[in-house]
Amino acid sequence: MTGTRCRKQALRTHCLFAKACLMRHSCIAPSILLALACLLPSATPLAADGRAICLEAGRWTVVDSDGPRTGAEPSAVLDAMAGRDVVLLGEQHDDADHHRWQLQTLAALHARRPDLQIGFEMFPRRVQPVLDRWVAGELSESQFLEQVEWIEVWSMPAELYLPLFHFARLNKVPMLALNIDQSLIRKVARTGWSGVPDAERGGVGSAAAPSAAYVDILFDVHLQHARMRAGDDKKASREDEAFRNFIDSQLVWDRAMAEALAAARSAATRIDGPPPLMVGIMGSGHVRFGHGVAHQLKDLGVAEVGLLLPMSAATPCTELVAGLADAVFAIQEIARSPVPPPRLGVSLEEHQKGVRIAQVSEGSLAARTGLRAGDVIVEAAGAPLKRSAALASLVRAQPPGTWLPIKLIRADETLELIVRFPSGS
Repeated sequence: MTGTRCRKQALRTHCLFAKACLMRHSCIAPSILLALACLLPSATPLAADGRAICLEAGRWTVVDSDGPRTGAEPSAVLDAMAGRDVVLLGEQHDDADHHRWQLQTLAALHARRPDLQIGFEMFPRRVQPVLDRWVAGELSESQFLEQVEWIEVWSMPAELYLPLFHFARLNKVPMLALNIDQSLIRKVARTGWSGVPDAERGGVGSAAAPSAAYVDILFDVHLQHARMRAGDDKKASREDEAFRNFIDSQLVWDRAMAEALAAARSAATRIDGPPPLMVGIMGSGHVRFGHGVAHQLKDLGVAEVGLLLPMSAATPCTELVAGLADAVFAIQEIARSPVPPPRLGVSLEEHQKGVRIAQVSEGSLAARTGLRAGDVIVEAAGAPLKRSAALASLVRAQPPGTWLPIKLIRADETLELIVRFPSGS
């Protein structure tokens, strides 16, 4: 088989399996591996599960219908993005290297388009005046974090994001609050969008209908949540009211951020020049495949949206599916400690008062501490807790042999417990 024919066959096979593999990292299609063997040299590195790796650390890879093209010139990627209306930069919230990549990408885009504005998922719209005062230099760092209610609203370590905030302040780049209060998202998840009165919608309009592919992805996430809550996903169905409400909650989240970006772009448009370049900083789930915020932006008339993602350099080729993003930047994973990171041994879910424990593994650190399913953790290390990812990040960062104080609500009782991490010796 010629290289060209083999390549076309690989792409056709890839498309057939892509949908099933989007959310399952362990999914392996043998026919894809066979086809890729025609395209890749025998020395191609392999992931732990035997799948070929295409990315090269520190380099851009363009992902299009011709397959992943590693080693794209940074200037070519960034020049193309600077010509878009909006560029979305994804992230895993607790990964410091993702934020370092965002900073260098912002700097490169700013050099090309000094009129850019930066929108952040991390801030609800109501704190926009605080962001304005920060960029104007009227607030200290501690005042800024206190007034945006950073700990209560976002909970992630501020150190991960502060370089981005200081970049905006130093360069007088407007910062935009893209999000809505979590209470609205939780209410939509309980009642659906139709169950929220107009006066309580926070000014957010009705979202464009999701694509079928986005519904597939969200159903996979819904199944994972079902497993955490009940340990069994057999009863979960696409027809469940809970799933329909879950879709609505994700759509209102995407729509709110898209509306904020579109409105700010429109407000800043000048008669004698083009609109500014809008850059969105948000979780990769809102960016991937253009299903989330980009889809809603296009419904609002903002057509030219760029999608950029940071990804581990160890990502297998089979996950670099056409449409994933315009380009991805490969990040070298830091060598891990021989001592595995600590684990509580719990399944978590968001709760209006904190983070709820859905399930406790038998014999786990959580079980030994006395944690139970149904407990709602409201504080950890003396700080309010709002997100399960924040607790997971805090636990992973805990040195061996240390103690982590937590406060929780159990039924009508408030308890304080100490999680004692093993010494690791």
